[in-house]
Amino acid sequence: MNEEILDVLIVGSGISGIGAGAHLSMKCPDKSYLILEGRENFGGTWDLFKYPGIRSDSDMHTLGYSFKPWIDKKSIADAPSIMEYLEETIQEYELTNKIRYSHYVQSAEWSSEESLWTLSVEDKKLGNTKIFKSAFLYMCAGYYSYKQGYLPEFQGYDDFKGDIIHPQKWPENYDYENKEVLVIGSGATAATIVPAMSKKAKHVTMLQRSPTYYASAPDEDATANFLRKFLPMRLVYGFIRLRNVLFQQWIYRRARAYPDKVKEFLLSKVKEELPNYNVEKHFTPSYNPWEQRLCLVPNSDLFEAIREKKVSLVTDHIDKFVSDGIDLKSGDCLKADVIITATGINLENFGGINIKVDNQDVQVSDTMTYKSMMYSSIPNFVNCFGYINASWTLKADITSEFVCRLIKHMDKNKYSKCCPEIPSDVSESKDWLSDWSSGYIQRSIHKFAKQGDKKPWVNYQDYLKDWYDVKFGKLEDGHLRFSNRKI
Repeated sequence: MNEEILDVLIVGSGISGIGAGAHLSMKCPDKSYLILEGRENFGGTWDLFKYPGIRSDSDMHTLGYSFKPWIDKKSIADAPSIMEYLEETIQEYELTNKIRYSHYVQSAEWSSEESLWTLSVEDKKLGNTKIFKSAFLYMCAGYYSYKQGYLPEFQGYDDFKGDIIHPQKWPENYDYENKEVLVIGSGATAATIVPAMSKKAKHVTMLQRSPTYYASAPDEDATANFLRKFLPMRLVYGFIRLRNVLFQQWIYRRARAYPDKVKEFLLSKVKEELPNYNVEKHFTPSYNPWEQRLCLVPNSDLFEAIREKKVSLVTDHIDKFVSDGIDLKSGDCLKADVIITATGINLENFGGINIKVDNQDVQVSDTMTYKSMMYSSIPNFVNCFGYINASWTLKADITSEFVCRLIKHMDKNKYSKCCPEIPSDVSESKDWLSDWSSGYIQRSIHKFAKQGDKKPWVNYQDYLKDWYDVKFGKLEDGHLRFSNRKI
């Protein structure tokens, strides 16, 4: 078998992995590294999903990288625009030769004797297995399975005579013009697909078990576009980024502190958009704001499609699929030519890669997260897991900064190993994911690492706290243990 030994291996070339490579090139230029990507292209989420209208549901001033300004007029961007931005990043930071495509990581094992990670990697093009070794492993594989999305068991599923499509497996060039489309779901994916498909479909019906909170906003940032006319691009980007971060944090904290007031405000805005609609039935969730992610409606496109009667909302439960649609538990039947199952994703740790430490399988659920980036008893290992209550890349950026700072600290002090160890005075605390009621989280919460009751074992989901800690927090804090001094 071929074998390569590097300083750092990055797994995944999505928005996190590309950012990780850029950070290493900027801050650790003497380090050798590769980005291993199991698919045939970069982009992760933005290359995988092909459904109509796919776009960001976060503004690009915070979903973009801290080091590369987003300069397009639209701050809510479609997937092709995001892919262009990522390709520019690859070119600007000379990452093209750093990415190995069709290299699917099957397993990763740490050896204390060698102070190295050994990765078994399938080269999908050549059909063989390669071995890669590295002193440090940076996991940027995301948090959900790329193999398939979540699909509940529906009675009579095979009886439907039309097409059934999950957004994660969208057929290329699928023609739905003048068809009756039924979309199951009301989350971010459904909120994107429904107005997009309504432009060509005969009619689109969105079927939901329960409503979701929506917030409308322009897809262009007028302030950013105005300031760019006479101020330096980076200055404007930094200002808008900070403003949006502070606004996101303010909204989130206010929703947690005053859920009834925020709920009333959000519903009042929906009533303004749809004054003659049954907002109580179709847009009033049973949970409080920000117990699930707030869905963005750019330029009120969903509301506009409803007003123009191109889209209908049905709040009910599915009884069974039938040959020409879906029977509901209320007794009604929804006719359809096409059914879109926007029913969610399947979460998994580290892209489903089997992790071992000194021949012992790691059960992630038995570990505890250190600064929500590292894991107890897993050496020289960082996982990138973005924010649930803010833009993913905010966390990805500071995680990469932490990795670079940690690597440089280890070099300076001639350490070959660092590993979080839980002190005796730290106890397991309430799971940080338990406050989130989204189905995709609750279905998989048992798979994920625990959190502790004291810093740095608490996952705050707070960008400003994390940013300060990464910039100025001590690395030798008594929780992150360093050993194996190099001679």
